[in-house]
Amino acid sequence: METVILAVVIAVVVLCALGGLIVGSRRRKSLPPPPPKTPDITAPPAEPHVGDEAETPRDEPRRTIEEVDLPGGPAPVVVEEPPVVEAPAIEIPEPTAGRLVRLRTRLSRSQNALGKGLLTLLSREHLDDDTWEEIEDTLLTADVGVQPTQELVERLRERVRVLGTRTPEELRGLLREELLELIGTDADRTVRTEPEDRKPGIVMVVGVNGTGKTTTTGKLARVLVADGRTVVLGAADTFRAAAADQLQTWGERVGAYTVRGPEAGDPASVAFDAVKEGKEMGVDVVLIDTAGRLHTKTGLMDELGKVKRVVEKHAPLDEVLLVLDATTGQNGLVQARVFAEVVDITGIVLTKLDGTAKGGIVVAVQRELGVPVKLVGLGEGADDLAPFEPEAFVDALIGD
Repeated sequence: METVILAVVIAVVVLCALGGLIVGSRRRKSLPPPPPKTPDITAPPAEPHVGDEAETPRDEPRRTIEEVDLPGGPAPVVVEEPPVVEAPAIEIPEPTAGRLVRLRTRLSRSQNALGKGLLTLLSREHLDDDTWEEIEDTLLTADVGVQPTQELVERLRERVRVLGTRTPEELRGLLREELLELIGTDADRTVRTEPEDRKPGIVMVVGVNGTGKTTTTGKLARVLVADGRTVVLGAADTFRAAAADQLQTWGERVGAYTVRGPEAGDPASVAFDAVKEGKEMGVDVVLIDTAGRLHTKTGLMDELGKVKRVVEKHAPLDEVLLVLDATTGQNGLVQARVFAEVVDITGIVLTKLDGTAKGGIVVAVQRELGVPVKLVGLGEGADDLAPFEPEAFVDALIGD
């Protein structure tokens, strides 16, 4: 009996426990979620001052910009204005009339070996065959040339034989007459720059590198300006570095405008534009400086012929001046022959005639080309280019 009562009690306790669990589970499922807590609202932090920690602004004295020490930095950039390039002062060239006479002293100093040497030999009491051979050697050394030398010696021998006694004055007069005959006084040595039917006159300057061709072109511009002409320069030497700059400098000194093209450009195009510009500007003369071609380069010589043909699309050339170095002797004659085959040479310019005893090249080159020497260069000065005057040249050659 006790056992049954105990079992009943245990069953009741178990049932009660199970019921409590079920009720608690239902309550937990049916209860709504607890309401959210009200968030704590914090005011945004105040903006910090420069160099201060982030904190609430506080009243403090403020400094002006003048009181603040700025950190050192790079120096302010100073923009310099470009320098004002002043136009070169235009020079007034020396008049050309009688210029060779004024340079006679310089020429006579450099030619003593020829003129004074001949006078010394001719003044000997007895002129035997050995003396006449020395006279021939003197003339050949001065680059007079074989044929002109033989002609001169023959005439001198004949006149000395007829003359008999010979005073220094008679010998000087005799030699002067024969040298003038050899050089020629009847040739037209005027540089043709004034065609009758048009303007401008067109002059092309040709020659080998190193003869002073570009410098001669610039000096010729001075000669023309000194005679009252207006000039345009054509820098058709596009192959030599700084040739165009050199020519432009010469032009600026006398107020002549220079037409130039790109380096290594087409020389014929530059020459064509120079003549075109000269016609539009109404100038008197256009001077065209060509490249200093080696006379042994066939292609380059053909190009020189092209320049001539292109220029003549505007008008015929009035002058083609060949510049030769007076010190080159027979090599200069070889150059002259080749240039004459490509373009029609109308006149010769002899440079570096000072400082040399080779004045006989005047005779030889005229004989070779059949054209006269029209200008001679007697020094490095800007006005040392002079029109060739046979009388003044011979007087300087033999001295007073």
